[in-house]
Amino acid sequence: MTETLLTIEGLTKAYPGVVANDNVSFTIHEGEVHALLGENGAGKSTLVKMIYGLVKPDSGTMTLRGAPYTPSEPRAARAAGVAMVFQHFSLFDALNVAENIALGMENPPAMRDLAARIREVSETYGLPIDPYRTVGDLSAGERQRVEIIRCLLQDPRLLIMDEPTSVLTPQEVEILFQTLRKLTAEGVAILYISHKLEEIRALCDQATILRLGKNVGTCVPAETTAREMAEMMVGSAFQAPERAPRELGDVALDITGLSVKSPSEFGTSLRNLHLTLRAGEILGLGGVAGNGQDELLAALSGELRSDPDSIKLKGQPIGRLGPNARRQLGLLTAPEERLGHAAAPDMSLTENAALTGAQREGLVSNGFLKWGKARDFAEAVIARFDVRTPGPGTAARALSGGNLQKFVIGREVMQRPEVLVVNQPTWGVDASAAAAIRQALLDLAGQGTAVLVISQDLDELMEISDRFGALNEGRLSDIRPAQDLSVDEIGLMMGGAHGMEVAHV
Repeated sequence: MTETLLTIEGLTKAYPGVVANDNVSFTIHEGEVHALLGENGAGKSTLVKMIYGLVKPDSGTMTLRGAPYTPSEPRAARAAGVAMVFQHFSLFDALNVAENIALGMENPPAMRDLAARIREVSETYGLPIDPYRTVGDLSAGERQRVEIIRCLLQDPRLLIMDEPTSVLTPQEVEILFQTLRKLTAEGVAILYISHKLEEIRALCDQATILRLGKNVGTCVPAETTAREMAEMMVGSAFQAPERAPRELGDVALDITGLSVKSPSEFGTSLRNLHLTLRAGEILGLGGVAGNGQDELLAALSGELRSDPDSIKLKGQPIGRLGPNARRQLGLLTAPEERLGHAAAPDMSLTENAALTGAQREGLVSNGFLKWGKARDFAEAVIARFDVRTPGPGTAARALSGGNLQKFVIGREVMQRPEVLVVNQPTWGVDASAAAAIRQALLDLAGQGTAVLVISQDLDELMEISDRFGALNEGRLSDIRPAQDLSVDEIGLMMGGAHGMEVAHV
C-alpha cells in the first residue's frame, strides 16, 4: 500500500447563493492517478483551486505528507510540491519556451542553464521541445508540453491536470499517458480532471465523484463502465444520443478553393479548402487546436470575407456578405470562445439571446428591442437545454462554462438554421450535457439542417458525424465516411498525412 500524500477533510466553500463544495473529503496516495469527476457546476474547479492556493476554504482541513497544508497562494502550493496544468494555457506567444518558463519561476537561473535543464527534463519524460522556439509557432500539443515541463521543473509531488487531452491527437494522448505513468512510477501523484470517461478508465487508479458540491462516491475506473460513472455524476439514468435514419437533401453549403489570411500573426491561414455539405448531413472536422479552426468559422460566419464564389449557401455566393446577412439567409454559427465571442460577459442572457436572434426571431422593431419577446426566447432556450441559472436576467459571466455553452448552442439551434456551423460544441461540458447537445445536433440534422461540427473531441465526431475530415496547417484532408475510419487513420489525418490536398495559394 502506497503512502498517503494528501488528505482532504470536510472542505467547504460557499459563494452568495451557492455552496460550491459541501463537506468534501477524500485521500490521494503517492504514485496514484486520481480522477475528479462531476457535472459542470459540481464543484471540481473550486476544489482544485483550494488545493492550489487560489481559493481559501470556509472550513475543513488539508494534510500534505502528514503536515497541515494551508496554502495562502499558488506560490505557497508550489513550494509545498503541488503544481497545476490549467485547461487554458497561460503562455506569451511572442516569447520563446525558455522565456515563458522563466516567467513562472521565483529565481530563474541564467537562460543558458535553464535551456539545458528544459532539454534534460523534456527528454527524460518523453516531451521533447526546443527551449528557443517561439511559443506562437508551437502546436497546441507542444504548448501543453511547455506547461507540463514548467511544472516538472518544480519537482512536484502532486500534479493537478485539468482537461489535459482536449487539444491532443490520439498519438499525443498516448505520449502524455506514458509521461504520466513514468511520473507515478517515481511516486508523483496525479489529480486528473476530464470529461472523457474512457480515458479515465484507461489511466486512473481511483475516482472521486462530485455532485452539487458533495462527494457522492468513489470507484475504481477500470472496474466501472463509462455509463456507470456518468450515472454517478448526474444521479440518474444516462441517455446516450440516438441516431435515427436521415434522408440527405441537396447541397446546402459549397466551399470551393477557400483561401483566407489569418488576421492574427500567430494564427493559421486557410489554404484552398474544398467541401460540400448536404441538407440533413453532419460533417465532422477534426484537428489539433490552432490549425485553422477559428479562421474557418470566421470565414463562414462572415467575420472574415473571402472571394464571393468561394462560399455558396444553397447556390448563392455569400463570400462577401457580413454576419447579419448570412444569418438572415440561414447560415448560423457558434464559435469556440464562449465569453467575449459567443456571448457578451456583462450582458444578461436575454440580451445575449437578442444579439444573434434579433432577425430570425423578430426580436427588434423599428430599432427597438422587444424585451418581452427576447426574454421569452431566452427562457425557451434555458428550459429546453437545461441551463442552470436563476433566470434570463442573469449575466452571461455568472454561468458556469458548461451552462453557458448549453445556452450558446441552444440559442442557435432554436433559430432553425439552414446551415449550422459549431466549433467545439461540448468543450468543457459534462457527459450528460454533452449527450444532450449532441442529440440536439442529430435532431436538427433530422429536420433537414446541414450541420458542420468542428471539434477536437474525436469520440464526439465519430458518434454523430456522417463524414469526417481533418484540418492541418490550414489545409483540409480528403473527406471520408466516418464509419470507415480507424483511430490511427484519424490521427494521421490530423497530423497532416493521409491524402492531404496540396495547397495553391
